[in-house]
Amino acid sequence: MTTGMTLPFDVRLMNFTAMLLVSLVVLAGAAAGAWWLARSPAFAIQQITVTGDTRHNTEVSLYSAVAGRLRGNFFTLNLASAETAFQNVPWVRTAVVQRRFPNQLRVHLQEHVPVARWGGSDTELVDRYGDVFATGDADAGQQRRLPLLLGPDGQGALLWQTYERLNAATDGLKTAIVRLELQPRGHWHAQLAQGAQIELGQGSAGELTRRMARFADTALQVAARYRRDAADIESADLRYERGYALRLRGVTTVAAE
Repeated sequence: MTTGMTLPFDVRLMNFTAMLLVSLVVLAGAAAGAWWLARSPAFAIQQITVTGDTRHNTEVSLYSAVAGRLRGNFFTLNLASAETAFQNVPWVRTAVVQRRFPNQLRVHLQEHVPVARWGGSDTELVDRYGDVFATGDADAGQQRRLPLLLGPDGQGALLWQTYERLNAATDGLKTAIVRLELQPRGHWHAQLAQGAQIELGQGSAGELTRRMARFADTALQVAARYRRDAADIESADLRYERGYALRLRGVTTVAAE
């Protein structure tokens, strides 16, 4: 029968001390390696490769915009913070950042697709998701041809969704809405391409759409009775339960003296 032997205390102490020293040496080496990697110029970010939507941004302009916000090198850079920095660049909706050894970043961009102007500003637009974004500069060309949305902050999505429904309902008039406003008390006001001012009142998007569709389907017939067409519609008030009030250029219901 074999009986296990217990090592003397001094031997066990020496073994423990040796293991501890080896562990400390390994940890010190790892720390020194990490310190070197964090500070070695060989791994400093030196190139950014951009893919995706690059209509409004280039590699040079992007690097110039975010250079001061990128902290660390290839190993220590926080990718989430880097993505936030890129997404703060004008026109950028989303950015996905990846490392490319030893000192490069690969950035995939998705830009905002503008569908409307916002708030009367030359530098704020609304994208197809209803997000309001800043362009950083005024563009008097293409942007000026976009419809204008006016409303409280944070309501871009509601205004764009409502605009899409109301604009589709104007087909009967063969025109389009060029301005839609949500006023402070929840009243909606629209302007058509030929200048007609439309009071829509309060209500859900569905209620507003039904009022607009009823108006668009019959307004030309009403105007024709007075030998007028869509271009002669000056204003309309759609806040009536079973009809609307219409004002035509050159037509009055007041009897002449």
